[in-house]
Amino acid sequence: MTGETRYDLADQTPVTQGVTEAAPDLAGQTVEGQTVDGMGCHSGATMKEAARAAGNSEMLDQFAADYPQGPHDKPQSMCPAFGSLRVGLRMRRVATVLSGSACCVYGLTFVSHFYGARRSVGYVPFNSETLVTGKLFEDIRDAVHELADPERYDAVVITNLCVPTASGVPLKLLPKEINGVRIVGIDVPGFGVPTHAEAKDVLAGAMLNYARREIEAGPVQAPERGRSDRPTVALLGEMFPADPMMIGAMLAPLGLAAGPVVPCREWRELYAALDCGVVAAIHPFYTASIREFQAAGRKIVGSAPVGHDGTMDWLAAIGDAYGVAADRVAAAQNGFGEAIKQALADNPVKGRITLSGYEGSELLVARLLIESGADVAYVGTACARNEWSEPDRAWLEAKGVAVKYRASLEDDCAAMEAFRPDLAIGTTPVVQKAKELAIPGLYFTNLISARPLMGPAGAGSLAQVVNAAIANKARMDGMKDFFEGVGTGDTSGIWEGAPNLRPDFRVAHQKKLDKMAKAAKAEEMI
Repeated sequence: MTGETRYDLADQTPVTQGVTEAAPDLAGQTVEGQTVDGMGCHSGATMKEAARAAGNSEMLDQFAADYPQGPHDKPQSMCPAFGSLRVGLRMRRVATVLSGSACCVYGLTFVSHFYGARRSVGYVPFNSETLVTGKLFEDIRDAVHELADPERYDAVVITNLCVPTASGVPLKLLPKEINGVRIVGIDVPGFGVPTHAEAKDVLAGAMLNYARREIEAGPVQAPERGRSDRPTVALLGEMFPADPMMIGAMLAPLGLAAGPVVPCREWRELYAALDCGVVAAIHPFYTASIREFQAAGRKIVGSAPVGHDGTMDWLAAIGDAYGVAADRVAAAQNGFGEAIKQALADNPVKGRITLSGYEGSELLVARLLIESGADVAYVGTACARNEWSEPDRAWLEAKGVAVKYRASLEDDCAAMEAFRPDLAIGTTPVVQKAKELAIPGLYFTNLISARPLMGPAGAGSLAQVVNAAIANKARMDGMKDFFEGVGTGDTSGIWEGAPNLRPDFRVAHQKKLDKMAKAAKAEEMI
């Protein structure tokens, strides 16, 4: 296992405390062709039923309300728990522990380090016996007690992955605090949380809930940098580091300051975020976090200061939420409006673009590209539609853009093939499909969302990379011509004769699969 912190306590004497009587015995069962000890990510329906039987119906109902699913019910990207794992690993003085199948924990730990985490990931393993008897819960409790060192940590985050959630391992029974260290337990099952972006909200919302209750109970620590002398606007959603500074500059003429960015980088920033008067839902899918801010009496403003129109509307909305005088709002708009227009004019984008992703900022990027001169035909986002993204959806559709929430990979590829853009911006498989069609492609997460988007700084940030990609069309055509005739799928490669496809083998194998499916269906009826 990657990282120094590993908790393998399974050799202790089994006990029966810590798990409800309704917890189903999943261990060793076969679910969609896999045993529970190594259960895959696509056994959602069965595991969801098990989780409800284990007493987790309320949690699943809340997930369904916070993150309504679309036409597809399975994530078509990485495991959703990566989102919450990333949030925890980026916080100072916070330890992160996972409880789940070893293959899942390995994959999540690997990808977290691939994306630059320099922190150990704790792991509480299980087997059939510890899962069924409740010993897994005892192991988790022992692990958090061992980790709860106030000299090192402000909080310990323990995350249940799919199998412990389906089995009803009750993290809510863990102590809320040990030796002054906060214990935050969350469930992030792939069958309940659709995307890794929304899993960020699961942990951010849980931490805000904890911090809000601490504030209600009495005085709390001030932020390391102290409190602002001006009213603040908390920023909801991970952004390029320059964006909060740009937003702060645009808020200054209103007599306001930019507050912390949620998800936060340390625990005390949660208090400062809750101390704001208004929350800017830059990324609109943080539903649980918004619920906590609203419980604290804070106002929510959707959209973001992207492009000219977006910035003007956003400044007006912030001013209205804080009751700022109209002349001050107009002065702020005038002060930044011309600079944004000039930056857009100096960095034009020409060409038809289809855009999709799963970070939650897809609509904002589309707005910026359109104001830069691009013809954006389609925008797909893996996140769900809600009221906080309505200003962006309305603006885009008024420009003739097809907007698809909870877009599937099939939606994104179909749009690309229908519109035949000069550039396809999307997830890895979308870019792969685009290049097969000799269409230039850019990976949204690494090459687009990792750039400034807000205000004058964001206005010209996309033109260089987008125009360079579009200019590669001739190179893409040359590559396609060069490899023309090598075939695809079964016929790929250079053949002296026709490949031996043996369709009879395929027919026989398909009959076996059909027979197995019928047998499984019959067992369900029994």
